[in-house]
Amino acid sequence: MSKPLSFVLALLVPLAVAGAVIAPVAGGTAGSAPAAATARAAASSFAPTPHQASVALRVHDVLSESRDVYAPKPLDDRLAASVFRRYLDNLDPQRLFFTAADVERFRPWQSRVDDAIKGEGLQPAFDLYALYMQRVQERVDYARGRLDEGFDFTADEAWRYDREDAAWPADRAELDALWAKYVKNDWLRLKLAGRDDDQIRRTLDKRYAQLATRVKQLKPDDAFETFLNAYTESIDPHTSYLSPRSAENFNLSMSLSLEGIGAVLQNQDDYVVIRTLVPGGPAAKTGELGVGDRITAVAQGDGPMVDVIGWRIDEVVELVRGAKGSRVRLDIVPASAGPDGEHRIVEIVRDKVKLEEQAARRQVIEADGRRIGIIRLPTFYLDFEAYRRGDPDTRSATTDVARLLGELRAEKVDGIVVDLRGNGGGSLTEAIQLTGLFIDTGPVVQVREARGRVSVEGDRQRGVAWDGPLAVLVDRSSASASEIFAAAIQDYGRGLIIGETTFGKGTVQNLENLDRFRNDGEARYGNLKLTIAQFFRIDGGTTQFSGVVPDIAFPVTLDADEFGESTYDNALPATRIAPAAHDDYGRFSPLLPPLARRHEARVAKDVEFQWWKEDVERFRAERKAATLSLNEAKRRAEREEAEARRIAREAERKRLGLADGLPSRADDGLQADERDLAQQVAEEKAAENHIDPLLRESAFVLGDAIGLLSKDRALNAQVLPRTGQPRVWVD
Repeated sequence: MSKPLSFVLALLVPLAVAGAVIAPVAGGTAGSAPAAATARAAASSFAPTPHQASVALRVHDVLSESRDVYAPKPLDDRLAASVFRRYLDNLDPQRLFFTAADVERFRPWQSRVDDAIKGEGLQPAFDLYALYMQRVQERVDYARGRLDEGFDFTADEAWRYDREDAAWPADRAELDALWAKYVKNDWLRLKLAGRDDDQIRRTLDKRYAQLATRVKQLKPDDAFETFLNAYTESIDPHTSYLSPRSAENFNLSMSLSLEGIGAVLQNQDDYVVIRTLVPGGPAAKTGELGVGDRITAVAQGDGPMVDVIGWRIDEVVELVRGAKGSRVRLDIVPASAGPDGEHRIVEIVRDKVKLEEQAARRQVIEADGRRIGIIRLPTFYLDFEAYRRGDPDTRSATTDVARLLGELRAEKVDGIVVDLRGNGGGSLTEAIQLTGLFIDTGPVVQVREARGRVSVEGDRQRGVAWDGPLAVLVDRSSASASEIFAAAIQDYGRGLIIGETTFGKGTVQNLENLDRFRNDGEARYGNLKLTIAQFFRIDGGTTQFSGVVPDIAFPVTLDADEFGESTYDNALPATRIAPAAHDDYGRFSPLLPPLARRHEARVAKDVEFQWWKEDVERFRAERKAATLSLNEAKRRAEREEAEARRIAREAERKRLGLADGLPSRADDGLQADERDLAQQVAEEKAAENHIDPLLRESAFVLGDAIGLLSKDRALNAQVLPRTGQPRVWVD
């Protein structure tokens, strides 16, 4: 599956909350000359444990015997070939480390993958992982050595950065040629950003050394989880295995709370550093910690300090995390000090911390004299443990949105836009309950289980939190629970759907605790995220594969063959079932043509919207080409053109009296962990409340609908027939 350009080129910034790893990664020290030999020695110890063999067999038993699996597949030679291919893709998706000879060396094992999972032995999977680690080190050694040889930037060469569909390089010589271009592109980016040769050489040498360090810190557990996920993903795209640590972090991320110190951590160079402090959290309350401070050692209570320089971030987080009321001491080097700066010890009493970064938040936009409330919802979160206990104070997306709706209602807004862009889903329960805030009672989604039984899940609680004008803003990244909510709002005629066609994920997953048959209470086997059902709209259709199509469409950023459910080769097909009886709160088809005309006329004059359209078209063209020129003159001309465009836009923004946009600058050639951390955090905070042209236009579209229906009684009667309760929009 192809990834968006931003995915291909961006460094994945590893983050962790002190108590919850967001993305595991390693820090570490730079490699040395015989690094490849060291890597081979470290990788040679990779071997499966009897415990891992038991876990693999348990996963196979669940996937092959459970009657809850929605689309089961037998683990035979055919599926084994898929597992082998996905394992290779998971390790080397861009075909930059393995050669065709490497792949062929392991090809005979392909037909025995099924037997390996069933108990024959997992060693070949670990051997392939160890070879991957060795090949990465070899590529790093080559890249670092290449830095002293110089480059010819006058040649008419190009670097094809998207190689997912490329053939495996034939041999080491072909890999060398690929990596020569890889390094050349990295060097050229820094050169165009104004850095001299010595600065470039130091930056890249450090960057590549860090890559080697992160790979050397990989463990047999990483190999096992990667391989097992190649198996689960071969069943369907959304079935996956979570190790005990991964399962714990998943639950923490869904609950938006944890017990720890309340700091977001990140790897930078050889250190784990503080990226942000959770407001009101224990770390922030000390007044002794700041962005960029480096953690060099951690101690529990009065215990000894454990040096953590060069550690993986998930291992540091495990030391920092702890029960409410317990003490942790951090040995800190302040961000303002050099590596040899004065250390200080900060003692923190752990507490329960609320993670507000992914919580719902609100704004108000003025649109032609109407006040439109905006609710941004990044994910459908729910504290599962509190929910199971029946805790009346359970934290959830619905309770937070209900509170925000009350605040906006008190501010007398004229309409509400729920912004679900980038919301990849979450709790099915929350999708249903959130819909219930906008309808009285009735079905929300139909769920067909593995055995064919169809249940209708809906809102049974009378009353609504908001009965006024409503719109939902979506994009291609809006998926799963977002699609359930948007589809229900559309099928009821309760509100307008605006934006792009959504992702197209119409399946339901459940966490199967693999330890549930064990008696010692220790989490050792992990969880299986299992596809157990397919959801259907209340009109009988499904969002699976085709997504939710908006009523008012914005320009498409990513095509269906580039991103979304339709890009998976084993995605379930779209089907239909019988509709569920439900009220019609509105029938928007008569309203859509005049809304579309007003929208087109307005955005034609909206310079920021037009700039966004231009950027989308440019992005799509660049993505289609999937190459970057390595000719300095061509790249410099492109850079100068982009810089001139940026300066012209800023001048136009000032001339028209527009609000400042998000910070924009020319490519600095750096990766995220090489940039100034405080500046990055400040820019992210600014982006949280930035009103972009798409969000603003959605508010204007909703305002248009309010105006049209309030002025045209005949149109109002067509669009909002008195068939449902409550009667929404305009009387």
